[in-house]
Amino acid sequence: MHPNPTFRQTETQNALTFARARAFGTLAVNSDPVPLTAHIPFLLTEDGQAADLHLVRSNPIRKALGPAVLTVTGPDAYISPDWYGADDQVPTWNYVAVRLTGTLEALPAEHLPDLLARQSAFFEDRLAPKPPWTMDKLTGETEARFMRMILPFRFHITDVQSTFKLGQNKPAEVRKAAAEQLTTGFGSDLTALSDMMRNAEETG
Repeated sequence: MHPNPTFRQTETQNALTFARARAFGTLAVNSDPVPLTAHIPFLLTEDGQAADLHLVRSNPIRKALGPAVLTVTGPDAYISPDWYGADDQVPTWNYVAVRLTGTLEALPAEHLPDLLARQSAFFEDRLAPKPPWTMDKLTGETEARFMRMILPFRFHITDVQSTFKLGQNKPAEVRKAAAEQLTTGFGSDLTALSDMMRNAEETG
């Protein structure tokens, strides 16, 4: 997480709300010689104390249970000093990231059908008015093969840290001037980041 405390003042509940909506992140566990990582969709529980997810059987993380980190990133972009409309500025990169620390636990295989149904329902709901895809659209053979390939897990969250680096260290008019120019630049999800920069006061 960014060391500047100005960018780390987002309330825990707001950080969890962001992570719940994003629902995709990088899971990392310690290993030798390097950490193991996996890019995963997940479902945050209603109380924000755990995240449900699945891994393919071939993923070595499935055997590396215990302490883990789940990093959820959001929009990000390069910020040109010229956009501030103020002198003596330097380039930077604005971004949003939530880091969830906790413990990874394997769940019994019988939890898998419910987990997959909940995950697909969560994401399919965002595609409305398209009729949602459901597991019953699979043939029995395909579903059985699918179920053999993956395993269910629960990530128990013990700590939540976040960085919402949106230019809060700048005067509001300077930050908003840069936000107005942001969509002419490059990065990820520029419109969303521009909106967040304009409303940086509300991120806490």
